[in-house]
Amino acid sequence: MTAQLDLERIRRFVEEDNFIISKHARVRMFQRNVSTDDIKSIIIKGEIIEEYLDDEPCPSVLMLGFVVDIPYHVVVAQCEDHARIITIYKPEEDKWIRYRIRRR
Repeated sequence: MTAQLDLERIRRFVEEDNFIISKHARVRMFQRNVSTDDIKSIIIKGEIIEEYLDDEPCPSVLMLGFVVDIPYHVVVAQCEDHARIITIYKPEEDKWIRYRIRRR
């Protein structure tokens, strides 16, 4: 059974500080000098470019957003009662078209 994702629900979780940042995401944030406020901004203002409805334990999405004109991808899961930040990275131009479409 596939889950339903609700971007507004994810954004509400983030706006209400009802989210968890995974250990992996914390390491990536430190490596890339990205703050929690940056991640919140990406999720609140960004766009979903891929959905992973069968992810466990919660379905997730890949979002594109910008911090000071620098593109970032954030994977965020929509769990039952919170959002979970899985990772954040800068999309590589050789792997993405306009940061939105995977190159084949």
